[in-house]
Amino acid sequence: MLRKVLLTIGLALLLIAAAMTARGNAPAALWCGVNGAVITLGIVFERWQYRRSHAHKPGAGWQLTGERFVDPGSGAMTEVWFEPKTGERRYVEIARR
Repeated sequence: MLRKVLLTIGLALLLIAAAMTARGNAPAALWCGVNGAVITLGIVFERWQYRRSHAHKPGAGWQLTGERFVDPGSGAMTEVWFEPKTGERRYVEIARR
């Protein structure tokens, strides 16, 4: 829900920036355009990165923690892997409902 609201705000700021540019108000258009781009790209990149980290099981050095849960976003059964060297955790889909 929050992701959709922020994406809507980001896209609205980009549209406002385009309208202000057409009217010749460059400083306000720049502010709206930069903020709209940061919000929109941040939301899109976060989603892409989240999906990429769920794509496959980790390689050598990763340990299965034994934790399993149903991911509320996708509804998929997910297991947790841990990398002791870095402390990174990875969530891997094992079954989709």
